[in-house]
Order: sequence, then structure tokens, then C-alpha cells
Amino acid sequence: MKIQNKIGWFTATGIVVSNMVGTGVFTSLGFQLLAVSSTWNIVLLWVLGGVLALIGAFTFAELGTHYNRTGGDYVFISEAFHPLLGYLSAWTSLIVGFSAPVAIAAIAMEAYLQPFQIPNLRLIIVLIVICICFFHTKSIKFSAIFQNATTFLKAVFVLALLIIGLVYAANPANGLHFQANSAEVFKPSFAVSLLYVTYAYTGWNAAAYIVGEIKEPAKNLPKALILGTILVTIIYVALQLIFLKFATQNILIGKAEVALVAIESRFGNYPAKMVSLGIAIQLIATMSSYVWIGSRVVHSMAQNFSLWRILRPTNANGVPTRTIWLLCGIIILLIFSGSLNKIMLYTSFLLQLMGTLAIASIFKAKRKLGTFHAPFRPFLQIFYVIFSLFVLGFIAYDKPKESLIGLGILGLGLITYFMSDFEKHDPTLKPL
Repeated sequence: MKIQNKIGWFTATGIVVSNMVGTGVFTSLGFQLLAVSSTWNIVLLWVLGGVLALIGAFTFAELGTHYNRTGGDYVFISEAFHPLLGYLSAWTSLIVGFSAPVAIAAIAMEAYLQPFQIPNLRLIIVLIVICICFFHTKSIKFSAIFQNATTFLKAVFVLALLIIGLVYAANPANGLHFQANSAEVFKPSFAVSLLYVTYAYTGWNAAAYIVGEIKEPAKNLPKALILGTILVTIIYVALQLIFLKFATQNILIGKAEVALVAIESRFGNYPAKMVSLGIAIQLIATMSSYVWIGSRVVHSMAQNFSLWRILRPTNANGVPTRTIWLLCGIIILLIFSGSLNKIMLYTSFLLQLMGTLAIASIFKAKRKLGTFHAPFRPFLQIFYVIFSLFVLGFIAYDKPKESLIGLGILGLGLITYFMSDFEKHDPTLKPL
């Protein structure tokens, strides 16, 4: 791949930020308030999520520069453990890892556009998804331009929300309750609340999936992962405090569109509609980034498994167009498959499970000169794995149905694995 077709740290950071700042930060608080009422504990949830994401960013920065191959989790897990586990990771990416977040963002976009009473809104949302996928079939340069433009719109909107939250006084009746309540932290429901947070932080590893498309990855990949994660952690904590500042917990509890509810409670209907429109527009950057990186993970997996051989060819610009359109089809199916809350729960369970396996893969990777070295290795990774397993255990106990759905998806992946032969990429295959 020619160097001019690669991206720098700025675009890579934009991909990380766009991946994370999507639906989770604007929808999770209402579900968390079902179990957590103390503002300190809400802040703790989001800080914990940021710490876990930062540990992950450190780890993926080292793994990405160590292997220096596009594919992310699939490459790390396959190399460290076994192609079967790597395959299941890529299968998870195909079915829920990248397609489900786009579907969730699309469902959320539909909810945030409801106040405008747009006819045939679901059809319009599907067309937006198709257009995003089409934009990414052109070239890496075109993808970078589109991603940077939509990320800029996202940044402007989020900055405007933060300024409004800082400048305007709190609603006299607000949800900021700073009384201590340590008992909440040790309930299974706190772990479920943390799962919503970890879903919101999904994307801290985004740039590692396309390391082969980044200039000077040993320098630019760590910068993108770490800067992006720190920036998003600050934004997330600030936004939760703003939502609680402008609305009571009773109004927010159980609601998916918490940003809209909070702004409407403080400023009225018209400002709330403008915020609703802003959230819908900024979700385009999130959907775009997931389509970009998701197609690369699936394409990387297709190089080694005969069942997916049809996905191997790329266009003249090196873009895996077939995997993009496959993801597009799965996204559309998921849009019609269920509620945002249910999709988010079983998706989060699977992503947390596979993410933990990917973090653990660093134990098998020997350090190399010229690569990024994660600080405090392996202690941070040990903490991450133990804490993550603890959370997964609580989720399985508290949400067995959603957990079983997640494991059922893995079971289907296992079947397709044994239907496929493991093989190296056929170098005689020509681009489309």
C-alpha cells in the first residue's frame, strides 16, 4: 500500500473518538439509574470504564505495533492462542462487534429524529446506512475525508453541549445526588450498569484494527489510542453530570434518549429538538468508523478460512468492498431485529468476553525493539482480565437470557469454523 494512501495520527484519533462517542454516552444513563442513584457512583462507573479502556489502549498499542498487521483482535488472539479463538473473535466482529453498534446507532438516530415526524423514517435510516457503506467502498483517501468531516461535526456538537452545560445554571429540580452509597457498588446491578459503560467505551481499540493503513504505526498508533481514550473519558464524565444537572432522576430513569429528556426539562421543546437533531447527525461519524474498521477485521479473517474465500478480493484501491456490503446487510437485519436495550446487552457481553481474550493475548507476545511498550505490563493487564471476568460473571447471573444469546452467537460461529478449512491467503487471487 502506497504511503499516500495511509492515514496519520489525526485521522486515526478521529476514528477512535468517533467509535466511542456514539449512542452509549447519550443512552446509558437512563438504564444505569435503574440501579444506581448516587452521582458519585455514576461518576465512578464512567471513570472505571475510562480506566479499563485506557489499559486496553496501552495494550493494543503494543500489540498493534508488535504485529503491525491489520485485523486487531483476530490477529492478536490467533497468534497468541489458536486460530479457532481468533476466528470466533472475527465472527463476533462480523455478527455483533461492528454491525450491531451501527444498528444500535441507526435505531438511536431514528428515536432522536422522531420529534420531526419525518415520513418513512425507518426507510430513510436504512438508506443512510447504505450510503455510508457506499462511501467506504471508494478508497482509503475518500474514507479518511468522509470520516474527518463527520468527526468534525461530532466534535462541534459535543463541544456545544459541554459549553451549554458549563454556562447555564442547573435546573432547580435536578438529579445531582452526591450522597455516598457504597452498597450500590457491590450489587450485581452495578456490574450490569458497568456493562452499559463498557459498551459506550467500545472503540478505544479502533485504530489498532487498521494499523496496516496508518503511517508510522509505532509512533502514530499509540498516540491515537491513548489520546483518543483520555479525551473521551473526560467528555463522558462531563456529559453525565450535565444530564443530571438539567433533569431529575425520576424523569431520566429508564429512558434511552436521556440527552433529549435533559435538555427539554431545562430549556423546553425547541432547544431539545435541535439537540435531538445534533445527536442524530453526529451518529453518522460513529456508523462510518465502524463500517471502515469492521470490514478490515472480517477481510483479515477471510484470508485464512475457505468458507469466507469469496470475501478476499479487494478493489483497485485495496478496499475490501465485499466485506463492506456483507456488513451492510447484517446491519440492516439487526435494525429490524429487536430493541436497542436488548441488542446492547448481548452485544456488550460478547464484546467484553472477546476483548478480555484479546487483552490476555499480550501475555504471549514477547517484547520487540522499535515497538510501543505498554507501561506496567503485565500488572495492568492482569487487573483488566480479573476485573472483566468478575463483571462477566455478574452479568451472566443477573442477565442470563442476554448472556445465553451471546453464547449462542458464539456457538453458531463454532459451527461455521468447522465448516471451513484453515488455509493461508492465496496469492494468486486478483483484485476485483
